Amino acid sequence: MKDEEFLKEFGLRLKFYRIKQDYTQAQLGEAVGISEHRISQIENGKCNLTLKTVNKLAGALGVLSVKFFNFEDV
Repeated sequence: MKDEEFLKEFGLRLKFYRIKQDYTQAQLGEAVGISEHRISQIENGKCNLTLKTVNKLAGALGVLSVKFFNFEDV
């Protein structure tokens, strides 16, 4: 899988779990200490992020971090 595809797939999972929890991008960003704009970039596959940020996102959404990487699950 190419890097661009990987980031887009990751972003789709993030968006899925964010919507499932009924969070806006602003609410999720506030919960993890990053901007709404950054959340949008992640969801659209436009930026790379650290594992620390992945862990914070998972914690805020109440899912295991691995859920963001299981591209067959959603």
